[in-house]
Amino acid sequence: MPQDSEPPIVRPHSWALIALALLGLMAALVLMRSFLMPVFLAFLLALTFSPIRRILQRRGIAPAVTSAGLVLGLFVVLGLLILTLAGPVQEYSRNSAQIAFDIERKLLGLSKAMEQVSDASDRVEKIAGQGDDNAEKVIVEGPGILSRIAMSTPLIAAQGIFTMVLLFFITASGDMFYAKLVEASPTFRDKRNAIAMTRDIERRISRYFLTIASINAGLGVAIGLTLWLLGMPNPLLFGVLAFLLNFIPYLGALAGVAATFAIGLVSFDTVGQAALVAGAYFALTSIEGQLVTPYAIGRRLSLNPVIVFLAVAFWGWAWSFIGMFIAVPLLIVTMVIAENVDGLRNFAIFLSGDRDPPERDPDPEPAKAEV
Repeated sequence: MPQDSEPPIVRPHSWALIALALLGLMAALVLMRSFLMPVFLAFLLALTFSPIRRILQRRGIAPAVTSAGLVLGLFVVLGLLILTLAGPVQEYSRNSAQIAFDIERKLLGLSKAMEQVSDASDRVEKIAGQGDDNAEKVIVEGPGILSRIAMSTPLIAAQGIFTMVLLFFITASGDMFYAKLVEASPTFRDKRNAIAMTRDIERRISRYFLTIASINAGLGVAIGLTLWLLGMPNPLLFGVLAFLLNFIPYLGALAGVAATFAIGLVSFDTVGQAALVAGAYFALTSIEGQLVTPYAIGRRLSLNPVIVFLAVAFWGWAWSFIGMFIAVPLLIVTMVIAENVDGLRNFAIFLSGDRDPPERDPDPEPAKAEV
């Protein structure tokens, strides 16, 4: 009698090879981050703006013209953000020693252990640099925040220009990548599935970035106005920071609350006032994170929150701020690929934040016809 076929056995040496391959991939991502970060970012931005480019192309506007306009618009937005942040950031950086002194002094005022007052004053004096010798050491030892920023500016500028140039070429090429994908697929079914998968990735990435950017802009305006009403200095700075930091799930909101509380300690007379502005920041980001964003992005973009946190932590470790920025879009791309590959279906369910398994999109006949 025929016997049931047994599942293939994964031998121990196979697991060892898989582990070595993963370690090698992680090492390559970290070592090549200066090159890979702008490449990944350019492709994600190209996916975001692809629907806009395609709509304008149908109306007779060449992809190269659209690409040039998009890149120019991004340069203008980036320049405005830099001009908005440059002045207050430089001011806070120059006064960092005094800010640290004020924060330490006000936080120490909360302690009821009076026997530690003398030790605390010594630490405060070291931070404030009141002694001549200590002040000289602080000035001589290592570069300050502004010096580190100045030293890293050429690399950041070069990566930014590389990202914009690559974005221009990708967007100006139109649907060339789709055509190449169709040519490389061996069968008609493979061609159809490849186009369906890439269009699904494009739709979800575009929807994610455009939706999140709109939500973050509204959040930035709300936080800026609220902090202005509460008497917080530089409310525009915190509004822009809220817009940027909120692209990073979980950690961005916590960083914004911490920064608001720290500057509030310096700007106000009491710790309660600083806690009030930080609490207002936290309340607005909580409303956005728990109500607005889940409703806006819908179930199709829902991800497992534990996986999102781990992805943000990993990419932040590997690629710093840019890694945390692209962590969620990369998860979306991974989930779409897993949904469309039969052997990875369970992995897609694991990545999804929905209780029900994600459903496949129907075969996009219009997309096939375009290519």
